[in-house]
Formats: sequence, structure tokens, C-alpha cells
Amino acid sequence: MANHKSAEKRIRANEAKRVRNRYQHKTTRTFIKRLQSATVKSEAQTLLKEVSSMIDKLAKKNVIHWKKAANQKSRLSRLVNKLA
Repeated sequence: MANHKSAEKRIRANEAKRVRNRYQHKTTRTFIKRLQSATVKSEAQTLLKEVSSMIDKLAKKNVIHWKKAANQKSRLSRLVNKLA
């Protein structure tokens, strides 16, 4: 257990950040699944814009690796471009 005030505060702050990161990561994954199941191209394009932004934010905060973010965005944009 922490012995210093600053260490106790760091524990509280880390827990708050962990919960926020988990929520944002899970929400992004849900949106990705929604995008993958989209069949209308115009709907998929608007979703892609939103999902790309979410992925960028996760990468910026190091919740996911930046190369994983790039791979996901690339894969999703290819999927949207294939729609008729």
C-alpha cells in the first residue's frame, strides 16, 4: 500500500484513467463492429469518419499502438471502398 500522499493520488488517478480508457476502447470496438456490418456506402462513409477519429484519439493517448491504429483505419477504409 502507498505510504505517501502523492502515491495515493497517483493510484486514484491511474484507476480513473484505466476506467476511462477501457470505456473508450470498448466503445470504439462497438463502432468498428457497427461499421463492418454496414451495407449502405453513404452510411458506412459517415461511420468511417467517426471511427477513424475515435481510433486516432486512442492512438494519441497510447491506449492502442499507433501502428495498430493505422492498420485498423486502412482495413476499414478498404472495406468501405468495396461497398457498392
